[in-house]
Amino acid sequence: MQIPTRRRPSGGDPLPRDVYLLSAIAFLVAVGFGVIVPVLPVFARTFDASNFMVGAVVSGFALMRLMTAPGCPWIGHRIGERATLGLGILIVAGSSAATGLARSYPQLLVMRGIGGIGSAMFTVSAMTLLVRSVDAGRRGRASAVYQSGFLIGGMAGPAVGAVLASISLRAPFFFYAVTLTFAGVVGLVLLSPPAVREPGAGRPPGMPLVTALRDVRYRVVLTTMFAQGWQTQGVRSTLVPVLVVETLHRSPTWTAIAFAAAAVVQTAAIGPSGRAVDERGRRGAMIAAGLITGLAALATPLVPSIWVLTGILCISAVGSALNSTAPTAAVGDVIGTAGGQPIAVFSMTGDVGAILGPLVAGIVADQLGLPAAFAVGAALLLVAAGYATRMPRDGRRPAAA
Repeated sequence: MQIPTRRRPSGGDPLPRDVYLLSAIAFLVAVGFGVIVPVLPVFARTFDASNFMVGAVVSGFALMRLMTAPGCPWIGHRIGERATLGLGILIVAGSSAATGLARSYPQLLVMRGIGGIGSAMFTVSAMTLLVRSVDAGRRGRASAVYQSGFLIGGMAGPAVGAVLASISLRAPFFFYAVTLTFAGVVGLVLLSPPAVREPGAGRPPGMPLVTALRDVRYRVVLTTMFAQGWQTQGVRSTLVPVLVVETLHRSPTWTAIAFAAAAVVQTAAIGPSGRAVDERGRRGAMIAAGLITGLAALATPLVPSIWVLTGILCISAVGSALNSTAPTAAVGDVIGTAGGQPIAVFSMTGDVGAILGPLVAGIVADQLGLPAAFAVGAALLLVAAGYATRMPRDGRRPAAA
């Protein structure tokens, strides 16, 4: 196999307009999501939910994402990625409003779960648009700009959520519906239509999944995404609010403050992370990310105060910044502009972790305590870091083993 020579990253080249639009949409999505993250477990508790049942609310959303994701490339091919993105966001908006109106735990579980359908449509289509819009030398930067929208929104969201939660535990869900509606309109109206984005050419054929799986870079990314979904999207979102309220004896407002502080750190680290991923390669970034987030997860349930917890979350945020850029860039290196099922599976793997993580962690926490629940996720993150050592040192070089 011919090995391409390493090309200097085009770090000074401007990024396409759609990258910044996708970042703006991500900001609107994340503001609303950040509003409900600290509230959702506590809201579920108002229906006498156990730790397992709280985890099921988080997992139900991820389960619907998982079931929908395989069909998203087909939807994107039929109606276009821009329309798929906009429609998906509007589905989540309707689900959020319905969640705020829930009067029982089953209603909460179903209404929140329906939002996962739209979330999968948004995630897969946005990732396809992002990967196609830039070359290999700018993928780290483009991922950083896109993820910065999520991070800035994640920083602002909990602060707004703290105010809304003091009014009503239902208010954040209606706020989320409003921000999502605006994001959907932005996507439908302002993103470049296919004729402009791909002039004179049809949509590139999708890469077969089996081809992507032959590349060790893709397999490492899937391992990393599973561990991240398990711990960061699942266990952290589910059990940290419980830790704050039931172990540290603080109000849900303090959960929002701790998450906001971590979002500030991750936002500050995302730009340097994107440049490092382009200039120094994907491999080192993914090893460091797994080590940092894994060790931080081990320490989280052992904290003696809200201030130490906030510090641990901020340290973990540095690793999360690296994991927000390197895996996306690595997937782009593997598939190029092909798109298709590898992107859907990339999204699905994180969802599998996000489904299993809260459920298993809830059972472990109920039986063995919070430290054991966090330790399982930490072990997965450390395994992902070890597997990343198998990646080529030039992160953009094809690798079959």
